[in-house]
Amino acid sequence: MVDNESQEMYLETILKIQKRKGSVRSIEIAEELGYSKPSVSRAVGIMKKDGFIVVAADGLIELTEAGKAKAENVFARHKALTEALIVMGLCRKAAEENACRIEHVITEEAFEAIKKYFEGKSV
Repeated sequence: MVDNESQEMYLETILKIQKRKGSVRSIEIAEELGYSKPSVSRAVGIMKKDGFIVVAADGLIELTEAGKAKAENVFARHKALTEALIVMGLCRKAAEENACRIEHVITEEAFEAIKKYFEGKSV
């Protein structure tokens, strides 16, 4: 079973690749995340079963509406948390790494409070 954090990482990665390249294949996900092809294949099967992605006959992966909404939510959290951590004094690399960890465990209430606090503040 793919846990929530792992599934969110996969969905966010699919979204990022899709924005960069327009299309996504399992091999690109594996390369981006540094995971094995069998691990990605297993996760793709679970995300497909859960209704977050569809896989075309040619192997192209697309986010469903539900998958896109979840991926965009995680990506928005990542960006906002990264910027907040930069404002607080972390270098971009450290901010990115920490935001990547935090984005999966922070409650919606805590995230909204952070977002509200940092609105209008920039690096």
